[in-house]
Amino acid sequence: MVNKSEKTLVLIKPDAVQRTLIGEIIQRFERIGLKLAAMKMTVASGDHIEKHYTLDPEWRRKVGEKTIKNYKEKGQNPPSEDPIEISQPVLEGLVKFMSAGPLIAMVWEGAHAVKIVRKLVGGTEPLASDVGTIRGDYVLDSYEMSDTDGRAIRNLVHASGSSEEAEMEINHWFSQNEIISYRLVQDEILYDVNLDGILD
Repeated sequence: MVNKSEKTLVLIKPDAVQRTLIGEIIQRFERIGLKLAAMKMTVASGDHIEKHYTLDPEWRRKVGEKTIKNYKEKGQNPPSEDPIEISQPVLEGLVKFMSAGPLIAMVWEGAHAVKIVRKLVGGTEPLASDVGTIRGDYVLDSYEMSDTDGRAIRNLVHASGSSEEAEMEINHWFSQNEIISYRLVQDEILYDVNLDGILD
C-alpha cells in the first residue's frame, strides 16, 4: 500500500540561495503535487552539517567507494584505496560548503515523496543530470571542476535517498512540533478515488 503522506527532507544549499533560485526549486515540488510540511532558513554549523552527512554510519564507506570508482573510470589513480580515508576530504568540503551561508531546510510530503524529489532533483553531478531536472537545468558544475578546485560540487539541492534516510534527516533538522499536518484542496484531486464532490 502506498504511503500518501510519505515525507522527505530537501535542503536548498547555499549556492542556490545565493543564485536566488529558492522560488524556482520550491515551484518544481509544488507543481508535481507535493505538500510543504515544514520550512526554515538557517546558517548551519559545521558540526550540524557533519552529523547530517554521517547519520548513516555507512555514508563514509559508500562515498569513498564511489570516489575510488570515479577515479578509476577516468583512468586515474585514486589518492588512496581506503574508502574511509578518501571520504575525509569529501566530508570536509561538504562541511565547508554547506556552512558557508544560509540554506533552506524543508520537509515535503506526498505519495512516493522520496523518489519523486530525487527524480526532480536529478543526479548528483549536474553535468550528467538530465535536462528537465533541477540540477540539469540550473547548474553547469562537474566532478572534474570541483576536483580541480578542491571543493564540494555545487549542485543546489540535497534530497534524502530513502525513506529511512529521510526519517533520520528530518529528525536532525526539525522537531516534531515544527512539522505541520494540514489539508490542501488539491489532495482531493490527487488522492480521492472517485473524485466525489467536484460537481456538488
